[in-house]
Amino acid sequence: MSRELVVLTDAVLITCVVQRGVADDVVSAALEAGVQGATVFYARGTGVRQRALGVLGVTVSAEKEVILFVVPSEQAELIFERAYLAGKLDTPGMGLIAMSPLEKMATYVPHEIVERFSSQ
Repeated sequence: MSRELVVLTDAVLITCVVQRGVADDVVSAALEAGVQGATVFYARGTGVRQRALGVLGVTVSAEKEVILFVVPSEQAELIFERAYLAGKLDTPGMGLIAMSPLEKMATYVPHEIVERFSSQ
């Protein structure tokens, strides 16, 4: 069996950090917008923001969910916006979202998809 490396170069990584319990809403919104999948894991946050927001009367939980989306560049703005809104990231203490271009990435791509795109 021959093994093949398919490298994708027109992709963006969207990283979204939200309060625990919010990731499902963010992932659902991103799926509706065209994301093929997401990786979600748990994290614990710490830092100056907890003290500053605590003084303002906003409770910021240390428990976080981190969501990773790898998306084609042409879908990135839409996915970013939908995730931002679904995570209520316009509310103090709810989290953050960041987008980074990927130099290259590799994953399994079905042969018929590779053929279709390599002929274009």
